[in-house]
Amino acid sequence: MRMLHLGLRVTDLERSLAFYTALGYAELGRVPETAFGSLTMLKLPGDPFVSLELVHDPARPVVDVGAVNHLVVQVDDLDATIAGLAARGVPAEPPTEPGPGMRTSWLTDPDGYRIELVQWPPGHPAGMTAADFATTTDLSE
Repeated sequence: MRMLHLGLRVTDLERSLAFYTALGYAELGRVPETAFGSLTMLKLPGDPFVSLELVHDPARPVVDVGAVNHLVVQVDDLDATIAGLAARGVPAEPPTEPGPGMRTSWLTDPDGYRIELVQWPPGHPAGMTAADFATTTDLSE
């Protein structure tokens, strides 16, 4: 099994699509009529498949984003990403370094969903692995 994508309910499709396009997503297609509303399929340049689905139904606007804590997007160069976002009118928080060589920044989409931008240290896999949680103490001794 593998995770394919997340369906994120949005209040204003065009406003959200403009935001996620500025973030770097590209629209791959739409499914106009479903029981959930219209579905807009997005992917990032490095993703082989759709990774985000914007779900829109004017009769069901977003009223609570609390069920989704945050989304995470990996970037190659955090400073360049933040500068590019600022040039497109998308503000991001100043970068922090929560771990050795790992840099992050946060931004908020038009509905209030939080997005964490992550730049891994050189040589880190393209995502979290068990090694990110390994301890330096061998408990088997």
